[in-house]
Amino acid sequence: MQKSAHARRRLLGAALAAPLAAAFDRSFAQAKYPEKPIRMILGYPSGGSADGSFRPVQPKMEQLLGQSMIVDYRPGAGATIAVDLTAKALNDGYTLHYVDSGPLTIVPNGKKVPYDPVKDITPIGCCCGGGTLLVVNPSVPASNLRELVALCKAKPGFYSYGTSGIGGAGHLAAELLQSMTGIEILHVPYKGGGQAAVELMGGQIPLLFSSMGTAVPHLPTGKMKAIGVTSAKRAGIVPNVPTIAEQGYPGYEATVWYGFAGPAGIPANVIATINHALQQALADPNAQEQIKRLGYDTMPGTPQDLARLIAADTLKWGKVIREKKIAFE
Repeated sequence: MQKSAHARRRLLGAALAAPLAAAFDRSFAQAKYPEKPIRMILGYPSGGSADGSFRPVQPKMEQLLGQSMIVDYRPGAGATIAVDLTAKALNDGYTLHYVDSGPLTIVPNGKKVPYDPVKDITPIGCCCGGGTLLVVNPSVPASNLRELVALCKAKPGFYSYGTSGIGGAGHLAAELLQSMTGIEILHVPYKGGGQAAVELMGGQIPLLFSSMGTAVPHLPTGKMKAIGVTSAKRAGIVPNVPTIAEQGYPGYEATVWYGFAGPAGIPANVIATINHALQQALADPNAQEQIKRLGYDTMPGTPQDLARLIAADTLKWGKVIREKKIAFE
């Protein structure tokens, strides 16, 4: 009798549990990513190179993901504010960061940041990259690097240069140039490249290390003069502007890249979904042409490729920062 009662209880328990298990299984099976809009943090204001290089891939990614990617601009402190927000966000894949190399590979080498660029951040995939452009206000009596270096050497510390922020690619490009040429110029950091460009054209700063997308449209107007590009080879968008390396400083190279990242612990299937959408977007000819017009090359690849790039650049810029005793405080 006891055995029969025990058997009935087991059958009853199984009967009650079965619908619950089935419901759980259905819920799990139906759960997919993404099911709502994705917040995309940018560490610079609208109108700069970060914003400009994200826009070409955004429509295709939104189409493939079936959700909007809503941009949340959080400029300041060389984009470290944005990285810190990303690091502290939920790791469900609904908060991502369109990040550049500065706050992950440069700034952490020069000052204490509230996040660990390796442990607190998940690399998802690189988007594009390239050099910056050294431009001057038309009032500066120099048309090439040799003339500019002579001008700066004649008045050490007199000339200032603008960038999109402390620890960004422009900042390091300028520091590397100073170390290789022996000039002394004063850094004036801005919260974004667009603001810095306006200040250059207004005469508030004489020199600017700018993204291609921000500076190139102003070159035909005569409001800026191009001196040189910081990449190892000339940029297709301004093929007549020589590199700094070919103007007497072989070995000079300073580039920037942009990519997708998120907080630590993002599920592998979410990472794969975002990366797949990014690779498809980068394969789109229209997106490639838009990115090329910004002066960048597309950089398709895996999350592991981006992780290796972060590690390599961290070593490269760390060496420069230590040797030149560069401080970002």
